[in-house]
Amino acid sequence: MLYSILIAIGLMLGWVGERIVEDPSARGVSSGLGLVLVIVALVGRVMLARKAPDTTRKIHNTFVLLHAATLTSLVLYFFQSDLFTKLSGASLTSSSPKLAGALAVLWPAALVASMLPTLTMELSFASMARSPKLEDGRINEALLSGLGLSFALIFAFTAQYVATERDTKADFSYFRVARAGDATQKLVASFTEPVEVYLFFPPASDAAEVVVDYFKDLQSSSSNLKVTRLDHALEPLKAKELGVSGNGTVLIKMGGRKESLFIGNEVEKAKSALRGLDAEVQKRFLQVAKSRRTVYLTGGHGERTQDPSNGMDQRATIDILYKTLQDQNFEVRILTTAEGLGNEIPKDAAAVFILGPGRAFTEPEANALVNYEKRGGRLFIALDPEGAITFEELLKPLGLSFKAQPLAQERGNANVRPPPGPADRINIGTRTYSSHPAVTNLGRANTPVLLLGAGGVEELPQHPADLTIDFSIRSLPEAWNDANNNFEFDGTAGETKKAWGVLAAVERRAPSNKQEDAMRVLVLGDSDAIADLVLQQVPGNQYLVVDGLKWLLGDEQLAGVTNTEVDVPLTRTRQQDTAWFYGTTFFAPLFVVALGFMARRRSKIVTRSSSEGSK
Repeated sequence: MLYSILIAIGLMLGWVGERIVEDPSARGVSSGLGLVLVIVALVGRVMLARKAPDTTRKIHNTFVLLHAATLTSLVLYFFQSDLFTKLSGASLTSSSPKLAGALAVLWPAALVASMLPTLTMELSFASMARSPKLEDGRINEALLSGLGLSFALIFAFTAQYVATERDTKADFSYFRVARAGDATQKLVASFTEPVEVYLFFPPASDAAEVVVDYFKDLQSSSSNLKVTRLDHALEPLKAKELGVSGNGTVLIKMGGRKESLFIGNEVEKAKSALRGLDAEVQKRFLQVAKSRRTVYLTGGHGERTQDPSNGMDQRATIDILYKTLQDQNFEVRILTTAEGLGNEIPKDAAAVFILGPGRAFTEPEANALVNYEKRGGRLFIALDPEGAITFEELLKPLGLSFKAQPLAQERGNANVRPPPGPADRINIGTRTYSSHPAVTNLGRANTPVLLLGAGGVEELPQHPADLTIDFSIRSLPEAWNDANNNFEFDGTAGETKKAWGVLAAVERRAPSNKQEDAMRVLVLGDSDAIADLVLQQVPGNQYLVVDGLKWLLGDEQLAGVTNTEVDVPLTRTRQQDTAWFYGTTFFAPLFVVALGFMARRRSKIVTRSSSEGSK
């Protein structure tokens, strides 16, 4: 114990001399005396090891090795210190920088690897001072414990050193969304006129780093995009000209049109804005770069609405679809017979949406829609089989028919698990897509589309020759039309197993062969697939809506992924909530207690067996 104490005192004196004392002579005395104490302790330990009996010689030899390692660490420190520079007249850092760096890392590692095992061995050795016999096993365990602890500390400090020297920023989570998605990059690449982006952020803003990186990605997509960063405090006149009231704002300007987006200056406070940065920027680009168009949603036939005004329609709303159209710079209006649906579709209609009607259309209304199609109109028709209405007045002119019977399949999704019960067999999923532009990203992502009671869409044997019909989405081949609503395939009553069409894309080229004059229609056999209940949880249906609408409205070249990280709410049934409550409150603690009881019992059995065996 004495020699280890001498080494500790020597190291303390060395530390005082090298780190605290400023006078050169006092430094030499303190550091020199510390080194002498370490050497004296090493020599004394060597002499003690030679005189020690055979039972303890091995232990003392181990102490000798540890003290020698301590002295070695001091020697390594000397070669990379300023004292060596003064004595040799040359700095090791300048002559051999790599060696100097290696020594700067090695000497503290050697010191820790020698002193910690010394401490643990001395404590173990002292605990057996009055014992008639030393237990080598306990001292060896103390040595290994000290070495293990020292190696863990060395590894921790080494990892910290490497991380500090190789400081690299990697994005594994949330700021993934602060990157431009494919859809936004394609939109920027389509600009034919200059677009200016002004980023108003102070120099010390951490949120600015994220926003600047985002727009750097976009600048590579088009030479027409110019990005300028300004500080509102330093550029008050420019800010006033652009109508910006403070920092933390992104302003997008094209010609005389401009749109702003407030982000914030601090990342912690700007998290909600940064989650949807790509979607919001894309929305502003559309607002300044494209003229606002109008889409009409038919009404008066029990269609789905954004917000039902009464409790009679219990179906899910279409608020997400409604807002998606607005984000794509469309004005959404309702079109009923009172607004001219029975006479003529308005001339400014970019598209007409018929979403989940519960009643058939009258002949004048159907004729107005047919005439709209003939002049190159765009229609999105989403039907439901529950009302047993075939909507022949809408589909026959398109060369299609609708099987108003719910499709069922024994596989609940496009992959694996069967539905929980027979009634859930009409909730089907599929990954069977064509190569049509309306489902390009669905095919690339290979993600399923969910349908809640879809009806089959079929091509008529005879239809106008100028119609091009593509069944972009089909059910799995084992799906059947459940004609008698018993959720079982009977093989009779007109039920057929096949890959039923659930989304049909119909196109008719205009005589002028211009794309903007071509008729385009999407017919979906399930309006639940585009309702809020499904869209907020199923990525495949989100792709279907966004890319399907872009093809329908002639913007398929802009189809792509929009980065977002908006939290999706988790929904559970009452039974699931009950199961989670009892499981976390009672069963999980009981399971842990049971494991502890079994482990304790097994330990007692092993102890009893070993004691009986020794007897």
